[in-house]
Amino acid sequence: MQPKETPSDGHADVRIVAASPEVARRVAEVLRRCFAATEQRSFPAGAGGGTRLELTVDTTRAAEPARSWLETSRSPEEDRLRK
Repeated sequence: MQPKETPSDGHADVRIVAASPEVARRVAEVLRRCFAATEQRSFPAGAGGGTRLELTVDTTRAAEPARSWLETSRSPEEDRLRK
């Protein structure tokens, strides 16, 4: 399923599909510890069962260790554009 529109700059739409709601929530919690995020939305994953969670993360408001990883993973072009 494609998003209806592209998220704004610095944001990413994340979709988590897991066999159980608890597993999907645990993954979403890790993301929320690293990034500011919207409230998660939960849906059935499909006819075979499972859970799908969707949320949007704001990479401009990253906490450690995500902030360190984002800083070191930028390309030289991205660094030049930020200055």
